[in-house]
Amino acid sequence: MSSRSPLPARSTLFLAAALTLLTATPPGAAAQRKFATVDSLRHIQSVEPRTGPPGTVVKVYTENLPLQARIHVGVGAMRAGFEALAEGTQEMWGEVSATVRIPDYATWERPLVFIVFNGIFTPIGISDPFHVTNGEGLVQRRGRITDEGLGCVTLRDGDQYMYALTGELGDLTPGDEVVVEGTVTVDGPCEGADQIAVVNLRRSG
Repeated sequence: MSSRSPLPARSTLFLAAALTLLTATPPGAAAQRKFATVDSLRHIQSVEPRTGPPGTVVKVYTENLPLQARIHVGVGAMRAGFEALAEGTQEMWGEVSATVRIPDYATWERPLVFIVFNGIFTPIGISDPFHVTNGEGLVQRRGRITDEGLGCVTLRDGDQYMYALTGELGDLTPGDEVVVEGTVTVDGPCEGADQIAVVNLRRSG
């Protein structure tokens, strides 16, 4: 059985203090805001695939959650609403598995994360980002060029995810505000960052 797993570095960056999550509720009920500290959220260990257009069917699996009578799996963007899309199954040692379809309203401009709720919709687990692509297989990210000391050009988006940029980047310097479009590769060669092979770039600041 797996022990408690800490959130990866790229997740803790935007969870520095706490999360306020707008969770889904049954029809006719008022939306609830759930407050979750970083320490209360465990890392969802497997999301396959981690890129794709709206409609992509994703398998979510993790072994490190506490035993619960009931589990819900949702998807959403950080600092925004989370929609509960499926009930997961939990095995005797806490393994959780679910199959979730990326909603049609998902946009290539922002990554989504999967979140596991217990039976009363308190968040207990969160995933690495799922990168929604457009019809051409591209993502778009708006953010700031940073100097992370990793030997690669990096961008921080509005959710504080870090991306390593490759391709024709011109004379970018830390602090530049840009919008990039390109193909994303998860777990690229730059430590702690997914990679975007840039096909379009423009300055936004």
